Parts: sequence; structure tokens; C-alpha cells
Amino acid sequence: MSIAISLSPEIEALLREKATREGQDISLVAAQLLTRILEWEARDSEEAIEGIQEGLNDFELGRFRSFDEFAKSQRTKYSFPTN
Repeated sequence: MSIAISLSPEIEALLREKATREGQDISLVAAQLLTRILEWEARDSEEAIEGIQEGLNDFELGRFRSFDEFAKSQRTKYSFPTN
């Protein structure tokens, strides 16, 4: 499959420099970079969903504290002034 995209001159120059540095075709380098970012994005989304689910599970099991308790602990931990 072939996709045409428009790049700013600055991004195109960076891509060409990377391809030259690695001795690879610019299309291959672009495809590899896109693959990496898409894989990272998928992992990041999965981790976020897992974190949210963990928080929901903790809440359902009664493992939580009020915002005031949290704020107090953070003020103490980081030596923030109290109001």
C-alpha cells in the first residue's frame, strides 16, 4: 500500500539526514519510525487503561483516601506551606 504525506521542509530534512546516517532508504526509515510510534501509542493506551482499571478496582475494594488526605500528605512530603 502506498500513502503520500506532506512534510514540512524541516521534518523532511531531519528524515533525510537520519536515512543518510543509517544508510537506508528514506521510505524505509519513515515506515520504521511510524511503526515505532504507533506501537508506543498502543502500549501507552493499554497502560493508561490498566492504570484506570486498577484505580477503579481499588476504589471498589475501599482502598482510597479523600482528596484532603492526599493533599495533606503531598504538602508534608514536599514541604508545601499549609493554608
